Amino acid sequence: MSRTPPHSTERELITQRKQDHIQAVQEDPKVERQQSGFDQIQLMHRALPELDYDKIDTSCEWLGYSMSFPLLISSMTGGGATNLEKINIHLAEAAEASRIPMAVGSQRAMLENPKAAKSFKLRQYAPNVPLIANIGAVQLNYGVTHELIQKAVDTLQADALYLHLNPLQEIIQPEGDRNFSQLFDKIAQLVKALDVPVILKEVGSGMSAQDIERGIQAGVEWFDLAGRGGTSWSRIEAHRSENDLGILFQDWGLTTVQALRISQAYQSRANFIASGGIRNGIEMAKAVIMGAQFCGVAAPLLGPASDSTQATIGKILQLKQEFTTAQFLLGQANLQGLRRNQDLILTDFLPAGN
Repeated sequence: MSRTPPHSTERELITQRKQDHIQAVQEDPKVERQQSGFDQIQLMHRALPELDYDKIDTSCEWLGYSMSFPLLISSMTGGGATNLEKINIHLAEAAEASRIPMAVGSQRAMLENPKAAKSFKLRQYAPNVPLIANIGAVQLNYGVTHELIQKAVDTLQADALYLHLNPLQEIIQPEGDRNFSQLFDKIAQLVKALDVPVILKEVGSGMSAQDIERGIQAGVEWFDLAGRGGTSWSRIEAHRSENDLGILFQDWGLTTVQALRISQAYQSRANFIASGGIRNGIEMAKAVIMGAQFCGVAAPLLGPASDSTQATIGKILQLKQEFTTAQFLLGQANLQGLRRNQDLILTDFLPAGN
C-alpha cells in the first residue's frame, strides 16, 4: 500500500489516510478478524412459534425517529476526495430508504480541509432518520474546541455525536495523537456544552466496566461498545507503518460479546450499541438479546456503498430479512420480547459471567 509522502500538508495527509483505510479494508482479507464471539452463543429454537412471519414487528424508536429495525450504519469515511463523498451519499440515501440511522466517519477531515465538509452535508439525502456526527475524543487535547465540534454537528445537522475512543489506533498510526490524559473532565464539559447527546464509542477493542462507569459519571447515556472481532484498525494502520506493532496488537481488546456481558451491570443506567464483527441478522439478534439497543455494521456495507445506493439498500434488506427470520424462529413478535431475554440463550452456551 502507498504511504503518504513526506512533507505533506495536514489536509493532504488526512485525505490520503482515509484512502489508505478504505484500500486496506478492500484488499487485505485479514483485516476482517472473525472473532466477535457470537459463534459461542446458541439460541433456543421454537418449532411452534405461534406467529405469522409477515406480522413480525422489528420496529424501534430512537432520537425521535421511528426505525424499521435495530441496525445502525456505523462510521466509515468522509473527506475531500470524490469517492469518499459518493460513499457517504450512497449510505445516507440507503439509510433514508431503509429507515435506519447512520453515523459518519471522523469529521476531523472537514476541520482541516473545508472541501471535505461537502462529504458530511448529508441531511438532504436522509431527512427522516438519525444522523450521528463523529470526532475523536483525543482531539480535545489537541485544540479541537466545543465550537469546532458544534460546527461538525451543524454541518451534518446531526441528532447526536459519536465521541470515539481509539487509543490503540492512535498508537499504531504513524502520525497518531497519543495524549489521552485528563480527558474525563473534558468529556464531561462537552456533554454539558452540546445540545445533542454524546455517544462514547470505541473503534474495535471494546469497553471495560471502568470505561462505562467513567462515561456515566461524565453524563454519557449512550455507549457504542465496538468490540474486537471485526475490522482491526490496528492491522489497517500497520499497512501505513514501518514496523509490525499493529500486527502484534491486531486482536487486542474485548470481543463484542465480552463487552456486552460487561454492560449487563449498567443496563438500568445507560443504553448500549453493539458493534464490532456483527456480520448477519442472527448475530444482531444475539446482540439485542444481550442488551443492545442497536447493532452497528460498517465493513459489510463498504463494498456496496462504493458501488451504488441500490446495492447498499440490497445489503441492508438482506440483514433485515435475516434478523426478522431469527426473531420469528425465537417466537418473539416484537423487539420487546427479544431484548435482554436471557431465556432465549441455551444455558450451556451462556458467555462466562452471565
